[in-house]
Amino acid sequence: MKKLVKPFYQILSITALVGLASCGGAKSDGTGWKINDKKNGGFQANLKFDGMENGPGLVFVEGGTFTMGRVEEDFIKDWNNIPRQVTVSSFYMDEHEVTNIMYQEYLYWIDRVYDRDYYPEIYNSALPDSLVWRNKLGYSEHLVKYYFKYPAYNFYPVVGVSWLQASRYAAWRTDRVNEQILIDEGIFNVYPDQRDADNFNTNVYLYKEGEYAQQNKKGLKDLDPESPYGKEGRPARIQDGILLPEYRLPTEAEWEFAAISAIGNRLYENTYEGKKFGWSGNNVRNGEGNKRGEILANYRRGRGNNMGSAGFLNDEGDYTIQVKHYPPNDYGLYDMQGNVAEWVMDVYRPLTPEDANDLNPFRGNVYKKFDNNYNESGGYTEVLVDPQFKLDENGDTVYDSHGEKIILNLPGELPTKQVTEEDNLGRRNYQEADNIDFLDGDVESSIYYDKGGSPDGGPVMYDYSKTSLVNDHVRVYKGGSWRDGAYWLVPGTRRYLEEDQATDYIGFRCAMSHLGAQNRGEKNKKKHKAPKADKFRWYRK
Repeated sequence: MKKLVKPFYQILSITALVGLASCGGAKSDGTGWKINDKKNGGFQANLKFDGMENGPGLVFVEGGTFTMGRVEEDFIKDWNNIPRQVTVSSFYMDEHEVTNIMYQEYLYWIDRVYDRDYYPEIYNSALPDSLVWRNKLGYSEHLVKYYFKYPAYNFYPVVGVSWLQASRYAAWRTDRVNEQILIDEGIFNVYPDQRDADNFNTNVYLYKEGEYAQQNKKGLKDLDPESPYGKEGRPARIQDGILLPEYRLPTEAEWEFAAISAIGNRLYENTYEGKKFGWSGNNVRNGEGNKRGEILANYRRGRGNNMGSAGFLNDEGDYTIQVKHYPPNDYGLYDMQGNVAEWVMDVYRPLTPEDANDLNPFRGNVYKKFDNNYNESGGYTEVLVDPQFKLDENGDTVYDSHGEKIILNLPGELPTKQVTEEDNLGRRNYQEADNIDFLDGDVESSIYYDKGGSPDGGPVMYDYSKTSLVNDHVRVYKGGSWRDGAYWLVPGTRRYLEEDQATDYIGFRCAMSHLGAQNRGEKNKKKHKAPKADKFRWYRK
């Protein structure tokens, strides 16, 4: 595994370890009791934490307000992304799309840890679908055979990956990154012989302390006088600020905000020039210097024109192209327009209600909690199936449209289950675990309204596969691709596909929430100074 950025861990070592051990003189603002003092009860807190840093592969995206949705004529007349002003919190996003070599590392780990003879469905369910390249009236067998594995395509975006597979990759990446952090911090030994349920999982490490005793090298100093860890030290905790939050797919609002990258067209709080794409202006060609006229994204410019003329290939990409081939946007993100479209987290609905949240809007919340039914062998010994899918008539597990088992929890993970009504007694902010259908259209217009709901107890608004292609397992994907026209390069456009389906033009990139100060702490905090002259002048001279 690629070693993470060294300065990042040097900072963590100083802020976390020194902060925990050398602040014995600090006192609580609430009680006056000393913090980080073994003689005073041993309450510990990281008082030297200097802000969250980037995880591997991520770029910081400073949040703010923007107009989400299509703001120019929609000639397709979908109008499924009506413009509205929303705010997006700061977050991190992958600098480029997840590549073939990044996904190969994932498959190698699965093949090494989970015995294919015992868990064949785990490896098979993670494989990209190479057959998405086939076209009944076009030759593409070379891509079927070589695109994912041949080294010429190492740094091309992975395709043939469903939403479910992309989400699983993000969860795996979280665990590998945090395991490497613990190794680099000297807390963990390198443990290459992980097998089956005996593999590192971040949630098990945080919430089931002591599960990885065989991997411990030297824990953190524990100031609790009754500590069970002794001189060996304790595991890292959330309060230490060492481990990173989870990698995940971006929300639709996050993706659209990052793709527009309006930070480059801003003066104070004023946006002085709108953007149709991720770059300034309404053209798809570069207008600067000796690059004038060059295409700015890998997309299809017209029927039969996928890459330009021989001798001057505009984008060199007949299909996809290696990541970072084109200039980044103002956040430093590559290929937010073109190359491949990208999965986002949201469940698709044609319209968003006006009273939906205007801060980090998202549809798809299903609230869960950890399942305490975690056996002593280090996790469930059987692969679990997502409860959102029904069992077959024999009561066995269900399979996706490709005949592969749909997996929610893997051996060694801390299983989750939906919160129940009993868990939510007395709550006002939510009552049900599954909120996908919340404020979902006009129920009275449903064909099942007079029958009290659909016959199978499912959503009343959409008769999937009969009168609609929308249900609670259809996800949004954003952006244009190598096979799309310029219309789809506009960040406000949106499409949808079943979460277990894959195509030759949809890939993905990961995101991570930013915790704490939205401008990355004191070192980047705005300086509020009184103007020296003409205090009413807001524009730059």
